[in-house]
Amino acid sequence: MSETVPATDAPIKAILFDVDGTLLTTGGAGAVAWSQAFVDVHDVPVDIEKVTESGMTDSGVAAASLRSILGREPTNDEIQAVTIPYLKYLPDAVAASDNYRIGPGIVPLLERLQSEGYGLGVTTGNIEPAARIKLERGDLNRFFDFGGFGSDSTIRSELTQCAVKRGIEASSAKLRREDFIAIGDTPRDVEAGHTIGIRVIGVTTGHFPVKSLEEAGADWTIETVEQGFPV
Repeated sequence: MSETVPATDAPIKAILFDVDGTLLTTGGAGAVAWSQAFVDVHDVPVDIEKVTESGMTDSGVAAASLRSILGREPTNDEIQAVTIPYLKYLPDAVAASDNYRIGPGIVPLLERLQSEGYGLGVTTGNIEPAARIKLERGDLNRFFDFGGFGSDSTIRSELTQCAVKRGIEASSAKLRREDFIAIGDTPRDVEAGHTIGIRVIGVTTGHFPVKSLEEAGADWTIETVEQGFPV
């Protein structure tokens, strides 16, 4: 998918939120669930922090982890084989995490945006069941009726496009692509939004500083959603 130029003066009517590092952090719960899954399937624990990068999709995480122990490219069946137990272990890992946190200002912002009639969706590399598990502990699923997920595509721009398409459908075609913006904490989030022609807020609640997000081309850069959110 080729990169298109985001509309710069269209009114903002819908916002797509990344999950990990933007809406919340699970405090390592995902890594715990992945490690348990690899023990189940391959009898080897895998530390995903050492073999993956921020902003990867779940299938990308599984593939990179498998490469680290198999020494070759994994098959789709092998990726699925570790994803199934990952989803089995994730609810308990999220529930048990002492460091699960919702991002500063997220709930008041979502409540305000919802009350003001903005369309709210997610765009995340998590497969949908994993995203919903992570959101559930913080009671955040109530804000998001649609989204694009790692289960839609392994390519972030394509899953972001899915989120936009579903948001337009949910609005009975009252929304247009240029009405959407996205917010995320990684350069991958910025690239994905710009590739499909929407504007992107870079937020530093993940692992990347303002400079990295600016260099990636973010249309806005903020430290938290409490500071300078454009709507």
